[in-house]
Amino acid sequence: MKFLCIDGGGIRGILAVSMLKAMEDEYKKPIADLFDVIAGTSTGAIIATSVVLKKPMKDVLKSYKKFGKQIFTRQAQIGIFKSVYSDRYLRKYFKNNFGELTLSDIDRPLLIPAVDVTHGRPYVFRSNYGHPESEDLSIKLWDAVLSSCSAPVYFPPNNIKNQYLSVDGGLWANNPSMVCVTEALQHFKKNLEDIKIFSVGTGLQEIEYKIGKDKFWGIKKWLPFQFPFMKITPKLLDLALDLSSESITYHCQHLLKERYFRLNEQLGTEVPFDDVKCMDEMIELGKSVYKKQRKAVRMFLED
Repeated sequence: MKFLCIDGGGIRGILAVSMLKAMEDEYKKPIADLFDVIAGTSTGAIIATSVVLKKPMKDVLKSYKKFGKQIFTRQAQIGIFKSVYSDRYLRKYFKNNFGELTLSDIDRPLLIPAVDVTHGRPYVFRSNYGHPESEDLSIKLWDAVLSSCSAPVYFPPNNIKNQYLSVDGGLWANNPSMVCVTEALQHFKKNLEDIKIFSVGTGLQEIEYKIGKDKFWGIKKWLPFQFPFMKITPKLLDLALDLSSESITYHCQHLLKERYFRLNEQLGTEVPFDDVKCMDEMIELGKSVYKKQRKAVRMFLED
């Protein structure tokens, strides 16, 4: 059973889209036709949902470039009294792309990790494939994706039918691979030997907190300001998301061994998830990474 899992990472998701586009160009078929189950967290939820709907990756790439700058237009510099970004353009983007489809309309297995912050628990939105824990299939597809993308401080929580507030699934499953392992074992009744996961990352950053003279660590250390504009950078959140992804990668590699394939690349520096200036560079990097890994990808998929 083959799973496609796509990490969160904000605008860096364009790296994953670029790699998947190169893959789609080579195989001359929708990415969805290569896998049995699709999962994505945060920006990965946007891509995973697009994959399930068989939207061409070239179109997804164009939409990232078109809406990226609008989505990451600041309404606050620091986010003390309101979120740094409005979710207005996120909603518009998702509604334009996913329409009025609900989770019940999607019978192909789709998993979207989020957080029910009202009740303090992890949550997975699931499509309509017979899972007993699919509690409310009437939820709009765009609503589920928005929930997984609502990074705390940077975007407001998403209100689900006035029942609970939902925030970014990257807080616990930025790499949704372990969610898929659990789903395969519990729902699909597979053994570990039957599971193959193709995991797509959004770039490995080098995030450092250096030793300095200032021993009184406050918000300006954990979430540094960009001078002279006094804009807060999401360094701590990016670190948490990276740690989530790489710890899950480590465990899955040990559990599944050669049946776990990770397509990702070192970025060599910090690239904040809201850095829209990186898009063109990430697109080119995605092409390069796939070209370098194409033989390994083919071996994994055809085995």
